Amino acid sequence: MSYPVGHFSCKLDAKGRLMIPSDFKEQMGAQAEEGFVLRPGSNKKCLELFTRKDWDEVQEKFRTSLNPFNPQHEAVIRKYNAGARFAKLDANGRLQIPKELIDKGFVTKDIIITSVTTKMEIWDKSLYEAAVESLDDEVFMQILSDIK
Repeated sequence: MSYPVGHFSCKLDAKGRLMIPSDFKEQMGAQAEEGFVLRPGSNKKCLELFTRKDWDEVQEKFRTSLNPFNPQHEAVIRKYNAGARFAKLDANGRLQIPKELIDKGFVTKDIIITSVTTKMEIWDKSLYEAAVESLDDEVFMQILSDIK
């Protein structure tokens, strides 16, 4: 799946609805209409947003790589899927974020949606800016130069 280019600023309303920018929806095409899976960020203060297809691919990786009879593997699957919710855009192009996920993702009113290689992320704007700035420029350039 190819995710939208760039990051998108939007607002969360008092009812937990996120108005998805039109250029985001345009880049997503039919994928936006099929719905998304939201889950708490694995190791950061944000929410992860998957297309339904990509979520199914993650679950398939679990099915083929982890043994459900191994208690540790089962715990990993359980923890990863904890809090995951299916969400569709409403008729007005808004994505409803459940209160539980708003709290777990530390999102407030001003939101950034950004794409990473295998998913999208929903960040509180100030936390996103801090996360981007937290990577030292020298380390950033070193990692980029190590990519083959």
